[in-house]
Amino acid sequence: MKDNYNWKYASVGGSVRVKLERGSDIANLASLDRKKWTVLSCPTTGLEFDEKTLKMLDADGDGRIHVDEVVATSQWITSAIKDPDILLKGQGELKLSDFNTDNEEGAKLQKSAKQILANLKLDKKSISLEDTADNEKIFAETQFNGDGIITEASADDEALKETIRNIAATVGSAKDRSGAEGVNTDQIEAFYAACADYSAWMAEEVKGPFGENTEAALAACEAIKDKVADYFMRCKLISFDSAVAGVVDLSVDKVSSISGGDLSAAAEEIATYPLARPKADGILPLNGGINPAWKAAFASVKALVFDVEFPKKDGITEEEWQAVLAKFDAYLAWKGAKKGAEVEPLGIDAVKAALKADRKADLLGLVEKDKALEPEALSIEAVDKLLHYVRDFYKFLKNYVVFQDFYSKEDKAMFQAGRLYIDQRSTDLCIKVLDGGKTGDISSLSGMYILYCNCVNKITGKSFPIAAVLTDGDVDGLRPGKNAIFYDRAGEQYDATVTGIVDNPISIRQAFWAPYKKVARWINDKIDKSAAEKNAKSAEKLTASADKATSGENPATALTSTFDIAKFAGIFAAIGMAIGFIGQFLVKLVEGVKGTPFWKIVIAIAAIMLIISLPSMFIAWRKLRKRDLGPVLNANGWAINAASYVKPRFGKSLTSLVKYPKLKAVDPVAAKKAHRRAFFTWLIVILLLAGGGYWGYTKYQACKAAKAAAEAEAAEATEAAAAEAAVVEEVAAPAEAEAATPEGETASN
Repeated sequence: MKDNYNWKYASVGGSVRVKLERGSDIANLASLDRKKWTVLSCPTTGLEFDEKTLKMLDADGDGRIHVDEVVATSQWITSAIKDPDILLKGQGELKLSDFNTDNEEGAKLQKSAKQILANLKLDKKSISLEDTADNEKIFAETQFNGDGIITEASADDEALKETIRNIAATVGSAKDRSGAEGVNTDQIEAFYAACADYSAWMAEEVKGPFGENTEAALAACEAIKDKVADYFMRCKLISFDSAVAGVVDLSVDKVSSISGGDLSAAAEEIATYPLARPKADGILPLNGGINPAWKAAFASVKALVFDVEFPKKDGITEEEWQAVLAKFDAYLAWKGAKKGAEVEPLGIDAVKAALKADRKADLLGLVEKDKALEPEALSIEAVDKLLHYVRDFYKFLKNYVVFQDFYSKEDKAMFQAGRLYIDQRSTDLCIKVLDGGKTGDISSLSGMYILYCNCVNKITGKSFPIAAVLTDGDVDGLRPGKNAIFYDRAGEQYDATVTGIVDNPISIRQAFWAPYKKVARWINDKIDKSAAEKNAKSAEKLTASADKATSGENPATALTSTFDIAKFAGIFAAIGMAIGFIGQFLVKLVEGVKGTPFWKIVIAIAAIMLIISLPSMFIAWRKLRKRDLGPVLNANGWAINAASYVKPRFGKSLTSLVKYPKLKAVDPVAAKKAHRRAFFTWLIVILLLAGGGYWGYTKYQACKAAKAAAEAEAAEATEAAAAEAAVVEEVAAPAEAEAATPEGETASN
């Protein structure tokens, strides 16, 4: 391991990342600082990558691939081959001369590769994944293969082959690497233990009370045992109190309730009746009087047991019946102690013969001989692992150490599950969701617009959730419940349904129009709500009028109360006033900008729109610069170690919008109708605006005249006040002068 390896770096996805472009880079991964890895761990499921290779990389089998496992793999590969640059080609093939025979592992792998080619009877100087793909084919003609399982092919004499067959048929078998069924140590031990147990059990055999018919007699007695016990209990009750005879005996009413139908179909019901007519003497009749539903079962017991034990009797007591059952006790105890039942199908003679021959040691010797080749066999499997790494490891590193495939136009990243088509666009940034409970909060940190969809293939039954990231276009028509189509990387189609949305800006253009769209939606909602309320009130009034009309009130009066012309006049007046205000605004606008150049007006309007949209655009600009794929992957089982930005320009390459060609040929009839509709539409709009403008202009002129009159009146009032003030001043002036003359001066005068 080199601590001072000369790494090269590049900017990938807005972050500085190490470059992997040489075999020596792979060989020195152990010296790369963990802080510089893009990924610290990733799941082995939900990825578009060879599953077998992923399982090989997951050395500890915990379902995740960690940095240490990747480093260990890189060291193992690069030590086993001479030139690590071979890994950059991504080919699942190695020449025999490519193995590093100076290394112990490399020499062992080369020897195993030659053994594989020899087993397959291939005469060539290279080995490929096609050669190692079929393990059974490699070991098909081998007597031993190191898995600790022996087959008939492992034995040289027929007696051992037969014993192996008997073991597999009785205690079970195991599948050998060659694909054939064989046996292992545990199964051999279990077989001979079962033979010994079965032989010992048979040596203590208890003869059945009815000879070769014992098993049949036992089964027949077991079949009616409960019913016979029921019969004797009924007899005891009658003996105890004869008054209950009618209750415990067969009820006529019960038979009467089913007699109207097909009695042969009521066998289950009849079977619940007593076995025979109970009597105080407690004798079970043997030659008749048995419930028809139990007649066949009782006949079997009579033939196998009663005719043997009581050949001349017409009935038996409960004590005699219990004595019959007791005859089976010893036999049943012996049967209950049975051991080695697994080998019973072979028969006692075959079991004794197997014990006498005692080939157990020979079989175990074959197993040990097979196990001795385990290192060689495992080495053969290691060749297959090495070839998988030669083909896939560099590609894996490009998706793990750096996100080269994601940011490259040449290939897709292994976490990109496929393509989603929705709302006249497609997105290639679709990631399988492993744990839906961890997606919401973390994914919202990414700054991305995410559609969570459930994908289902109704033909194959496969289903899975995905997180689809949209990076271009509008989002007005997107909502939970919207249907779409998803294609996986293999081209398989799935029906997709939007289940949730993480809302974030998609583009600056979308952010520019967002405030206006929000206002438009608000106005539209208000209009819809108002219209719905008006419609409900109108319907209510119309219904009330209809009720009054049907109740005898004059229909004209009822309708008049509903259709009030004054109200409608008021409505039309309100509409006219609204149009007038619009016109007045336009007039004032025109007067206000009178004499202003047109380009300044355009700039002013643009400035106003920009001021309105600027906050939304600024927020979108900041979020678009920081859109990070890392939180989305973190929410789906990855441990992301570096930011992976999806900036606007790159984002446009991930989402493809619909593009329509310019139409060269247009239906002239349809075009004429469209032009006519457009003409009349604009004409109505112009007339409304003109009418409103004229009305507004007249109102404006009236207001202007009233204002001028008010100003003239105010001016006259001001002049009158000024004149009055002048007169007052003239009168007051002499008095003020006299008051100002000195007293002596006044006396002389």
